[in-house]
Amino acid sequence: MKNKSVIAEADDVRRAIEMVSLGARMQMLEAETQLSRERLLRIYKEVRGVSPPKGMLPFSTDWFMAWQPNVHGSLFMGFHRYFAGRSGLSPLDTVLKAYHLYLDHIDAASLEPVLSITRAWTLVRFFDADMLQLAPCGSCDGRYVAHAYDPVHDYTCGLCNMPSRAGKGRGRGKVSPNARAVRERVASMD
Repeated sequence: MKNKSVIAEADDVRRAIEMVSLGARMQMLEAETQLSRERLLRIYKEVRGVSPPKGMLPFSTDWFMAWQPNVHGSLFMGFHRYFAGRSGLSPLDTVLKAYHLYLDHIDAASLEPVLSITRAWTLVRFFDADMLQLAPCGSCDGRYVAHAYDPVHDYTCGLCNMPSRAGKGRGRGKVSPNARAVRERVASMD
C-alpha cells in the first residue's frame, strides 16, 4: 500500500469537515474523500456532536420535479454550471461553491433552503448520468430541472404556473413574497 500524502490527507479532512458542517451524509463523505469510514465517523461526531443518520440516500429523480424542489434545484444547477465553467475546480469544489452560493441567495430572499448538500450532490450526479437536464421555460425563459429526453418544447416552470396549494403546507417552505426575485435569478442564470 502506498503512503498517502500528508497534504492530500489534510485536504480530505478539510473537505470532510466542510461537508459535515453543511449536513452531508456519510455516503457522500465516503464517495468524495479517501478517508476511512472510521475516520469519517470520528470527524462527523466531532463536528456535529452526534452519530450520522442511517439510511439510504435519495435515489429518485421524481423528487426534483415537485414545484419547490424544482425551483431550488434549478437555481442550484445554475450556480453549478457557472462554477463548472471555471478552470481549476474539482467536481467536489464545484458542488460546494455552488451550494454555498445557493444558501446565500436563499438567505437573501428570506426563504428556507429546500436542498440539502446531499440532495444537491445527488442532483449533480443525476445530471452526470443523463437522467436530468435543464429545460427552458416557455414563459420566463429560465432553465429548470426536467427529466432527460422529455419533450421540452412546451415546458412551463413551477414559478410561472404555481400549484394552487403551493405554500399551504406545514409552515416550512411557504411561498415568499420574494418568489419573483428567485424567478428572476433563475432566468438570469443563462
